[in-house]
Amino acid sequence: MEERDPWLAVDKLEHLIACFFISVLVATLARRSHRSFIRRRRVALGSVTALAAGAAKEAGDEIGLWKSAGGSVRDAAADALGVVLAAAILALADSFKPSGQRRRRSDRDREELSVV
Repeated sequence: MEERDPWLAVDKLEHLIACFFISVLVATLARRSHRSFIRRRRVALGSVTALAAGAAKEAGDEIGLWKSAGGSVRDAAADALGVVLAAAILALADSFKPSGQRRRRSDRDREELSVV
């Protein structure tokens, strides 16, 4: 199957974009959580969710849930690349936040922990 599955194909771009957007969406939603431990781990949660979605899609391909040639390591690599790009962009976006905004959030997190 690998010979019919080129590295540079529209399918790979679709995998990359899907996992990128799943990562960003979940991380953005997690940032709005009232739970500080979820906010702190938002990039990891987005990454794990996107990788799980990609793995589920490939597993479905392999067992024949969808019409395809089967699971693909190259599709999984494109999924992983989308997650890595999303994590890098989210980290870069966080680094551009004003330091006062980051400090206020950490103070609020400490207050939540002291209340619990």
